[in-house]
Amino acid sequence: MLPRYNASRSYRWNYDHAPDPVEREIPAIPGNWTFCGLKVDSPLGIAAGPLLNGKWCLYYASLGFDTLTYKTVRSARRGCYPPPNLLPVECGSLDGSESRLQVSKNMQGSWAVSFGMPSADPEIWRRDIEWTRDRLPANKRLCVSVVGTVQPDWSMQQLADDYAICAKWAIESGADVVETNFSCPNVDTCDGQLFQNANGARLVAQTVRAAIGSVPLVIKIGHSTDKAEIHNLLASVGDHATALAMTNSIATTVGPSDERPLFEGQKRGICGKAIHQASVAQVRRVDRIQADTKQQLRWIGVGGIDTFRDVQDYLDAGAEACQLATAVMCDPEVAIKIRASAASERTRS
Repeated sequence: MLPRYNASRSYRWNYDHAPDPVEREIPAIPGNWTFCGLKVDSPLGIAAGPLLNGKWCLYYASLGFDTLTYKTVRSARRGCYPPPNLLPVECGSLDGSESRLQVSKNMQGSWAVSFGMPSADPEIWRRDIEWTRDRLPANKRLCVSVVGTVQPDWSMQQLADDYAICAKWAIESGADVVETNFSCPNVDTCDGQLFQNANGARLVAQTVRAAIGSVPLVIKIGHSTDKAEIHNLLASVGDHATALAMTNSIATTVGPSDERPLFEGQKRGICGKAIHQASVAQVRRVDRIQADTKQQLRWIGVGGIDTFRDVQDYLDAGAEACQLATAVMCDPEVAIKIRASAASERTRS
């Protein structure tokens, strides 16, 4: 069995115990694929989360992933929330109306995620990104996820500047693509749901674009069914961003219905199979709304992917590429299995 993220150990332990790359035969997926317009060998990538550092990036690159998103970094060190960071839950498909989910003894395909966007010191992650890009095969794309670290009494411009300095550092260190995280349901500051603030989103996207030049810019957003909210977001960031990545979980509280919920009653993002249908529907919804505008953003589908059929769902909805996270942490060889299935299906067709 290949090494994987150990949910029973701390974030720091997993950071320090990244596995080495492995030798595996990687089936090709027929077709012409791009990520933010950059040529890649498949539509398969990893979302910000599983790739804690460069060694984790190299490990999953060796297992059939072509776009690697380095876990969200900051302009200053930030510790991880205390365990549990990954808590299995009992649920079917979610639509965002859920108020609370029950804890499961065993992983059933979905879990509540509670990391809080930790980050190493910038000197460490900048050096690590440079090391990583130097060792990644030339045909692999390294995306770095960044977030601003809001301080008391900061203006939105100061938050935008903080996003921008992280993005600039990422590019200087060798990132091929920058992702700005506009959605984290596990924090309660204004950066947590920035995608719902059209004016703030515009300012941050514009400031980051000025800092990174022509480098592709992905904006990661959360779950939304509000057509007006989506339209306003597209109008706000469409002139600055290259793509939107969606969906960054569906948030709800977690714990027994007859007791106080866990995590001090705060919501946590649910990731995994439970959000697949809602995330595919969101890609389709955003694609239709953009069709009525002059924007030309690309879509990256995220959520509940562990088969080629799941990938195809996103492609059919209008996504350019897909990113996995939960499945990757449970089964490191999931990309190889998806590739084998894709090669077989496309050969038959």
